[in-house]
Amino acid sequence: MTFQNPNPQHGGPQNAFGLGTPAAPGQSARPRRRWLKYGAVALVSLFVGVGIGTSDGSAETGKGASGTKAAPRPTVTVTKTAAAADPEPAPTVTKTVAAKPKKTKEAGPATTFSGEGEYVVGEDIEAGTYKTAGSDGAFGCYWERAKDASGEFGSIIANNNLEGPGRVTLNKGEYFKTNRCQEWKKVG
Repeated sequence: MTFQNPNPQHGGPQNAFGLGTPAAPGQSARPRRRWLKYGAVALVSLFVGVGIGTSDGSAETGKGASGTKAAPRPTVTVTKTAAAADPEPAPTVTKTVAAKPKKTKEAGPATTFSGEGEYVVGEDIEAGTYKTAGSDGAFGCYWERAKDASGEFGSIIANNNLEGPGRVTLNKGEYFKTNRCQEWKKVG
């Protein structure tokens, strides 16, 4: 698909792409140089256009690619604090305040005690009614009220072997002996 160029100044026949045919011996190379010149200008223009297109222009105009004002770049600030001279110590003020003692319960007979031991009612434990959860082992819980600490059979007022929970009322001056029982607590 070739056609004749109506302008004889531009050279000989051209193809559909506007390019001249190579110069044959005896023909002018002028159209060929013109094509190289225009091609080089087009190529340089293409590179400049691509460069401008990818740049957002923020360095020259202060605006981003969308035309809005570009955000400021963050800056780093380093602050050094000079060492201060030792400040003078503040004067010490001492104020003496008499503390009021807390009210404490006077030491006296206990209202709870171990399920193992011998106690004097009114000295070691308070008089009153006590309760236990029962035995703390395989054998039953034994308790004994006595009028003295002799350990003789005749001094026993009352005694019992408990398999479960139990209660006993103790009077001031009596001796109370307990073996293999859980803790006793005053309930009345």
